Amino acid sequence: MLSLGALGLVGCGHALLELPGFDGAAWRADPYACRNQRRAAVPVLLRQKEQLYEARANDVTALLGQPDEEELRAGTEKVYYYYLEPGTQCEARHERSGAPCLSLRFGPLGTVTEVLADPLSPPTP
Repeated sequence: MLSLGALGLVGCGHALLELPGFDGAAWRADPYACRNQRRAAVPVLLRQKEQLYEARANDVTALLGQPDEEELRAGTEKVYYYYLEPGTQCEARHERSGAPCLSLRFGPLGTVTEVLADPLSPPTP
């Protein structure tokens, strides 16, 4: 029989083990997208973004690495930002950039409630 405490954990998100075809190691090896390796992973990630919904923050971090930027919102909400291509964030101070990024919003339960991605810049020849 489950205790009331265990019942409370049942609806608190799901494990995010992997996304088929997504190279998490290459993504994590490209902090701030300064090596421009994340661009290739964006289509695979966006095709499977539904699997990110209700994932817990620690599982997102295990898959994508530490966010390039994190914003705390009212209450216990937060947003993780992952840059998708190089920009001014690649300069020494890692200042906030206008470069395209992936945004993951976490709700009060600590699970992903929104996944947004800026369009990538056209590739340069």
